[in-house]
Amino acid sequence: MVSGMGKNNRRSIGIIKRIVAKEFQQFRQDKRMILVSVAAPLLQVLLFGYAATTDATSITLVSCDMDRTMESRRLIQQTVNTGYFVHRYSCEEPVEIDGYLDGGEASIALVIPKGFGRDLLAGETSHVGVIVDGADASSANISMGYISQIVGSYSRKILAEYSHRGSGSAQSVPTILPEPRIWFNPELKSANYMVPGVVAMVLMVITMTLTALGIVKEREIGTLEQLMVTPIRPYELILGKLIPFIFIGFIDVVVVLAVARFWFGVPLVGNLWLLFGLCAIFILTTLGLGLFISTIARTQQQAMLIAQFFFLMPFIFLSGFAFPIHNMPEPIQYVTYLIPLRYFLEIIRGVFLKGSTLGHLWPQALALGLFGAGILTLSVARFQKKLG
Repeated sequence: MVSGMGKNNRRSIGIIKRIVAKEFQQFRQDKRMILVSVAAPLLQVLLFGYAATTDATSITLVSCDMDRTMESRRLIQQTVNTGYFVHRYSCEEPVEIDGYLDGGEASIALVIPKGFGRDLLAGETSHVGVIVDGADASSANISMGYISQIVGSYSRKILAEYSHRGSGSAQSVPTILPEPRIWFNPELKSANYMVPGVVAMVLMVITMTLTALGIVKEREIGTLEQLMVTPIRPYELILGKLIPFIFIGFIDVVVVLAVARFWFGVPLVGNLWLLFGLCAIFILTTLGLGLFISTIARTQQQAMLIAQFFFLMPFIFLSGFAFPIHNMPEPIQYVTYLIPLRYFLEIIRGVFLKGSTLGHLWPQALALGLFGAGILTLSVARFQKKLG
């Protein structure tokens, strides 16, 4: 009996070895699986190692120096010298700040009023205006913390110089008080910033993944080949495959926007119909990506892995959904221009929180439209070639 059990064990081990050998043989023959399993994780580690950072650096600053004295210029210079801020724009009047913050060209504004230098020299309290784009509550809090530290440091430096000169009295000590104002998200609710991003992610995942899996599944079970031998033209087959997913995509748009507005209470400041129109462009882009994946993958498993490793994960980390793009190294920032989700996130957050119009969003809409037209054209061409 013991001998029989030993034979059965050896037989089971032999079967397991053969199955394992067969699986490795199939894996070795499938170059796509090798690429997904080895190259994709390596690529992600390299990219995300740079992109996945919560440090706030290179925050775009617009200054409005109405005092134009040595003291005001020193404050701006000290702000820039910290390395946290990049001074890209200057304006003459506070009303000009609106355009920079509305268009996303700047994240924070420093307003130095007239009489700033005079008040400091007279030993009086000076006020400095700080206007922050509060759409991203986390970045806004960090930016305000930096500004408060910088202004406090500058104030202490002025106080030390003032004391060194031995001028004034204990009752007349020069100080600087920042007066922060939060735009677009005054309560600094992180949900107001994150939920529109989640809406974009859900819309992309559903439309892209369903398109890829739906077409690959038909190829797996053989129904796609059956359709190919019928008199149906390739473009008719492609439209017939994509139109249902377009309808599904618009249903998803209505559902996720309703959840964002009425469940999470995210304010919709902008035009709803403009948002629907730009969502349509984004849906065409995601459908094109799904169709493109279906031309690469042979099985649903491959389609899911390709979608996850080469599209979903890079899009999450490099689009600005999870980490601010301006925090990333400059070479990685250039890579983000190839991510269509980057443009749609700017669109949906701009319409929701800032009330942005097409006049503000046309660069993002144009880039998204060009990307969508390009990937859809390429995918249709590849799909027709597969059918041929």
